[in-house]
This record gives sequence, C-alpha cells and structure tokens, in this order.
Amino acid sequence: MATPPVISESSAAVSIDLASLIALRRESSDFSLRPRQVRSLQTGGYLSRIRGRGMEFAEVRAYQPGDDIRSIDWRVTARSGKAHTKQFQEERDRPVLLAVDYRRPMFFATRGCFKAVQASKLATLLAWRSLAQGDRIGAFLFSEDRHCELRPQLGKRGVLSLLRQMVADPAWQRAQHQPFEPQQRLAQTLMRLRRVARPGSLILLISDFAQWDQQVEKQLKLLSRHNDLGLLFCYDPLEAELPLAGSYRVSDGQRDLTISTQDDSGRRNYRQRFSSNRQQIEQFCQRNRCLFLACASDQSPLDCLQQAFPARPRA
Repeated sequence: MATPPVISESSAAVSIDLASLIALRRESSDFSLRPRQVRSLQTGGYLSRIRGRGMEFAEVRAYQPGDDIRSIDWRVTARSGKAHTKQFQEERDRPVLLAVDYRRPMFFATRGCFKAVQASKLATLLAWRSLAQGDRIGAFLFSEDRHCELRPQLGKRGVLSLLRQMVADPAWQRAQHQPFEPQQRLAQTLMRLRRVARPGSLILLISDFAQWDQQVEKQLKLLSRHNDLGLLFCYDPLEAELPLAGSYRVSDGQRDLTISTQDDSGRRNYRQRFSSNRQQIEQFCQRNRCLFLACASDQSPLDCLQQAFPARPRA
C-alpha cells in the first residue's frame, strides 16, 4: 500500500498566531498594489481593471490639447462657447476590503499548510502592503455559520485589528472531522458582503470557492460594478491531482476508507473536474475584468502575490 501525502505536524501548518503574522510585514514591500501594476496569473495575460485610489472632482478649466475628451464638461462648454474639461484629484486613501473564507473546507491540506492558513497569510501581506500605500484596511471574515465585519481603518491600527480578529476567529477552535453543513451558501454570504462594501473599494476575496454556482457569479458581478474585485483561489495539490498510482487509506476520524488511484481514466476525470472548476472561475474574471490569482497550499504566498502584483521599478 502506498504512503499517502501528509502535511507537516508543525502547528504553523494548521494554525496562525499574531507574532508570525506581524513578522510578515518585512516581506510586504516586495510587491505593489498600485494601479496599472496589477496583472492576472495564468489567465492568458489579460489586464485587471483595478484602478487604485478613487478620484474626486476638483475644478473645471479650459480645454487643453491632450485632455481626455470624456472629461469635457458639456454644460460649461455650451454656456461659455469654449471647450472646458473637468479636473479630478486622487482621494487621500482607498478602502481595501479583505474577505477571508474560514469555512470548513478551508481547513484541509496534504501539502504545505491548511488553505485557511494560506488565506490568512495572503490577507496579512495584502494588509501590510495597503498600509504602506496609505489605504484603509477593512475585513469580512466568514465561515459556514457566522461572519465578522471590520470597518476600514487608516493606519497600523486597522491592520492589527484584522490580524487579531483572524487569530481569534472561532473557526480555529472547531471540533475536527465534522461534515460541512453550512447554514447559508456562499451566494448568501456574498449578498451580505455587498451590503458591507463601500462603492469604490478594492475587494480581495480569498477562498477555495466551494459552492461556486450561478448565484455566486451573480453576486460577484454586482460587487464588481461599483468596486475593483480580485479573486484569490486557494487550493490543495491533492484537489488538483490524485497521488501516484496506488491504494490509499483515508479517514474522517471515525471511519476508514481505502481508495485506489491506479485507474488512468479515473485520474484523468478527477484532474478534469478540478481544471473545469478553476477555468470557470478564471473565465468569470476575464468577462468581468477582475483579478484572478491561484495559490496552492504548498506555495509561498509572497511568490504568488509577486506574480500578480509585480513590484514597481525603482527610480
């Protein structure tokens, strides 16, 4: 009987702590969330429409060669008889809302760490980066039976509030080996997220997207109308590909089951189901000009973010 892949017994693979999340601040300078620097990962190279900070109206002035004709103020132009354009200035800060999935399927791994641990590290790096760029950091932490909302805050206090809330989330204390029986589906959770999100926010949803369906797509599309949206897809390598051909014993803590991975057609079908699901999510992002980023549980979260958010070249 072949030996199944197992995750490390280290507590860092199955849990998070405040000190290690704070320490990630040192790594957060190696990528950028600035506009026009965002690129999708493994999605055919399409550009995200993430714009960065919002724009506030400043004044109207006479049209100058090179001005964007879409900014022409037609009322002032008609009244004065000369072309005038609207001028805008950047808002001082932008709300960044990190939505982190702590539902039961996220507490699984055969390589690296739990998907929930990986999601927490991704959220932490993004929060520290947002702080450095002067943005306000808020959060929406959710599981199958509860959610926690953190209003966007400016400064280090907002990041630390997020880190403390992630570490203290009751999902980490759940009894193991219980079935996934959500009181509400992912689409219902996203409806609540829509009510929380302030228009003009950058929303980064970190999840394995279990329960992806048409209703989920509908809610995400509505979110993307008034916000910049990014989907960060966390998965375990075993979900993408069965282990080498052999017989494996698995257990839920109460029952044992032996599965065989020797059938080539079965392995292909398994691989295809994962690929189709991932492709469905990617295609949604392409249609709606959203960021897509895939990050396996055995990958470095910083490496994943650097591919999607390249660092700005130094002057």
